[in-house]
Amino acid sequence: MTGTGVKAAVEWLVSVAPDPGACRWTWERDPRGVALLPAGRRWDVLILPGELGYPTLDVLTRLIDRPGPVLGGFGDRRMGFFVPPGTVARWVGTGVRGAGRGTWIVVPHPGRPARGGVRWLVPPDGSGTLTDAALLELAMHEAAAGQAGRDSR
Repeated sequence: MTGTGVKAAVEWLVSVAPDPGACRWTWERDPRGVALLPAGRRWDVLILPGELGYPTLDVLTRLIDRPGPVLGGFGDRRMGFFVPPGTVARWVGTGVRGAGRGTWIVVPHPGRPARGGVRWLVPPDGSGTLTDAALLELAMHEAAAGQAGRDSR
C-alpha cells in the first residue's frame, strides 16, 4: 500500500476512536504498534477459527477482487473479517464469534509490519470497503464443504 493509501486507511480506522489524535500517537510511539478501537460504529468483526478462516479467505478472493479488511492473529488461530455494523447482532453461527457495538478490538497500524500478535492479512484501503456478510457466509459454507471433503478421504 502506498503512502496515500496508508494515510487514508489510518484516517478511516481512527475515525471511530474516542480520541483520534491519541490513537495516531499510540500507533506512532507504541513499540507494539497497536491500538484499541471500538467495533460497531463503522464495522463489526466476525472472528473465525483459523482452520475455517484461511480457506474462507481463499474462497472470497476468488469471488471478489478485494474483500474488506481481515485481521489475523494469535498464532493464526483466529481471523477477523470486517463486516457492516450490526452484523454481529444478527449473526447466528456455530464457532463464529463477533465484535460489535460495545466491544473493542486490537488493531495494528495498517502501514507497518506487525510486531505483536495481530497483523493485517487484508489491510484497509481507506475507502470503507467491508466484506458483505451474506457473501462471507457463502464463502464459509464453501470452505467448510471443501474441508469436510478433504477430511473424509
